[in-house]
Amino acid sequence: MVPPNGSAKCRTGCSQRMDAFVKRLPQAEKDDAGSLSHEPASERPRKRLRGQEVADSASERSDESSSGDEPTRGNGHDASTGDDELPRRSDRTTDVENVLPPTETDDGAIEKYELMKSSQKSSDGDETTAKGRPLWIKGKSSIYVDAFGLALDTVLEEESQLFDEKEMEVFRQWRGLNYEAQYLYVRLFLRKTAAWHRSSRLGYYADVPDAGAAIASLQSARSLPQPSAPDTKNPIPGLDLDEFVLGETFTFADASEEHITTVDEAASLLYLDELKALAKEAKVQGRNKAELIKGLSRMSRQQAGLMALGLGRRNGRDSNTSADSGALKSSGRGKVRREEDSNREQHFLNKIFAILGPCIRLSPLTFKLFERVHLVFYRSTEWTEKSLTTIILAKIARRNFPEYIVCRTSTIFASRTHLLEFEAALRLEAEVDGIMELSGTPSEDDMQRIVDMFDKVYPRWQEFVTEEQDKERRVYEMGEGAYLRRFNPAHSYTRVVLKAMFVFGRRKEYLKEYDLLSELLDQKLFHLARRGAWYQRKALLEEHYMPKLDEHAASTGREQQKKHWKRIAASTCEAGLQDANCHLIYHYDLQKRLVKLEKKLRIPRRLQHDFGHVRLAEPIEITVEGVQLKREVAPKRGAQAASTKTIWLDELGLDGECSVEEMCLSRFRSEGWKGYHAEGGVVRTLFAYLFYDILFLYVPNVFQTAYQTCPLDLHTDAFFPARASEINHRLVEIANGAGERLLREVWAREHERRTSAVGLNWDFDVEDLAELVRCFEGSALAAICKVMAQEYKHRGGGVPDLLLWRTGDGPGSSGGSGGDGSGGPGAPRGEVMFAEVKSANDRLSDTQRLWIHVLTGAGVKVALCNAVAREVREVD
Repeated sequence: MVPPNGSAKCRTGCSQRMDAFVKRLPQAEKDDAGSLSHEPASERPRKRLRGQEVADSASERSDESSSGDEPTRGNGHDASTGDDELPRRSDRTTDVENVLPPTETDDGAIEKYELMKSSQKSSDGDETTAKGRPLWIKGKSSIYVDAFGLALDTVLEEESQLFDEKEMEVFRQWRGLNYEAQYLYVRLFLRKTAAWHRSSRLGYYADVPDAGAAIASLQSARSLPQPSAPDTKNPIPGLDLDEFVLGETFTFADASEEHITTVDEAASLLYLDELKALAKEAKVQGRNKAELIKGLSRMSRQQAGLMALGLGRRNGRDSNTSADSGALKSSGRGKVRREEDSNREQHFLNKIFAILGPCIRLSPLTFKLFERVHLVFYRSTEWTEKSLTTIILAKIARRNFPEYIVCRTSTIFASRTHLLEFEAALRLEAEVDGIMELSGTPSEDDMQRIVDMFDKVYPRWQEFVTEEQDKERRVYEMGEGAYLRRFNPAHSYTRVVLKAMFVFGRRKEYLKEYDLLSELLDQKLFHLARRGAWYQRKALLEEHYMPKLDEHAASTGREQQKKHWKRIAASTCEAGLQDANCHLIYHYDLQKRLVKLEKKLRIPRRLQHDFGHVRLAEPIEITVEGVQLKREVAPKRGAQAASTKTIWLDELGLDGECSVEEMCLSRFRSEGWKGYHAEGGVVRTLFAYLFYDILFLYVPNVFQTAYQTCPLDLHTDAFFPARASEINHRLVEIANGAGERLLREVWAREHERRTSAVGLNWDFDVEDLAELVRCFEGSALAAICKVMAQEYKHRGGGVPDLLLWRTGDGPGSSGGSGGDGSGGPGAPRGEVMFAEVKSANDRLSDTQRLWIHVLTGAGVKVALCNAVAREVREVD
């Protein structure tokens, strides 16, 4: 869909490169990414380990209990790190990675890249010469340095205003390093921590034949210019924006001889066997590495320890000055200690350095600077080595990408101060999350730390809310503000506010919690995906706790006050159900509470809300009997636990052995059903077909490369609000029966190119999909699509195992998705059923329960299929 003239206005940086907007890639060979076998039963989502389930979007599903009566549990701002954020920090991927096609990043893919690059030749200017010089030479170039350079060049081309003169000089000197030094720096940088590394262990890189020269280059001191502009003033007292400030000189890497000054730090670099040998020599005992280090550190300050090591005062480098045991000496870090104590520690350091040899560490100042570059490039702090290589390998992949307008603008971060505050806000958010994650149930001290952080940022958060509300009215157009706000410091500050609300709930300070909930619901800018949970929690407090806390309670009767707050709670539920940003997954709990409140208030039945049309039906229970096959399998070496996957006999097919899902699917097929075991694959494919043009609609800033399979905001809570009008219009079309037409139009236009679009699996037969769409009731298919549009990232999992359908003339068909089979617009011409297969060891996860609620609420039949072994056979 092309934006109308004048409306597709690209911000600064895009208008100069209009020729790069629409990218057509050459025809590709058959895309081998999609296959019906790509989701075998052995790789099912985390179904049986409930504790490892991915947190469910804003609600985190632990928040579902907020519709109950317990105020301190599931209060819409739980201690976990859920929200529309990614699950766990170690598992997170960047927005950029999420929009790339499935890409192999293993050694084989990198080797293919190197072969492709080394085959490219440059013209030497002589037309009579057939051969040119290689542009890329293995051992003198690498994918890691190329990717690092791509990130740096892209950021400086578009957003150089975010860096000051000193930082630009660092980048210039980086480009002046020889290849070996650049390669070594990048490989150490990819470890994502400025830790110490033994220089002797770095020579294994084939690209760094002379590690000593590369290390010397990185450790050499380099001068920096004096800044012409004054330093940035911190907008938040106590929040240090320029925590890492470059001085007059810098190095790319530090030397251990200059920077390791304590026995604790030096001893921590020793391997355990080395540490044990040194401890044995010093007669230090300990049960683990930490105790040994602590013992050595203590021994370094005792005379006996030195004598045991044969390190008398005269063995040290400062023995001529150590005779005066009463002399005082500065430690160089503002502390003054006895010179004798300093010499003792130095002796131990010398002993450890003799074992370690020289060590190298990336300088924290330049390390943090390049991290900032990658934050700007990836729009995320969660990049990894895979992030770095994926973007280049995806770029050269033989794939066809959708047509869309590419626009990487410089408006994501409005200024350097904005970027620095965003970076500081991320650090603060991570600190708060760390308190919650590490402490389990936070202690009083931990909770007070969170409240202190909240007090620090709360006024600034209010400023940002007011500022963004003004921008929404006067500046932003075409929904661009929704995605840009994810890079506003207030996005992280809102998370801090949520954690503070959790603390207030734990402390039973419900009035403070209520005031914050009201303030959060008054703004419609940040963390919109949480609004449903906030409505739930607010209604709960109003029903149970506000009557006691209301300062006007004394002037009215107790029962009258309860009634007053129940009316307010009912109004809160109504507001939530009418709020376009309150996701569908919260509607059932709000409806349930509203009905309960209206009964308690004795509202006449004719005036009560009737939600009978969306009343949840219980999943039907089906038992499928089969023959289970058991074989003795030796556990794999290093395996943590035996697999819970079971093997069954496919009695009705020709495949012999099969998974429990395939066994059940075979049984359903014998009863006239068609279907797939795809665990969400069909749902994602239908969504891609039905919303294809909306997925690739022009919205500023969400298409920043020419090789994306979806917009950058699809996996966030910004996707729906930025396209609310188009999405709602499409949902009405689908409800009125236009689904098959939309599907066939996209298939006719794109199937020859096998376009790489998110979720779209071309291996599903288009006639099967069209028949499936006809069997859906239009409103039911629209409800499923709405959930996907609101929470695509979190609703891709948890879909029941089997998606089944049969046409109206099939055996046993009741007509409809569970509907009435009427002939109006969007009426079904068959029957659809989802089936969740359960064997003896299975339990439903929270995400699976949620999908069952969504489907039954939409009128779709859901079955819980219990696989029972009528016979167990031992096989070889």
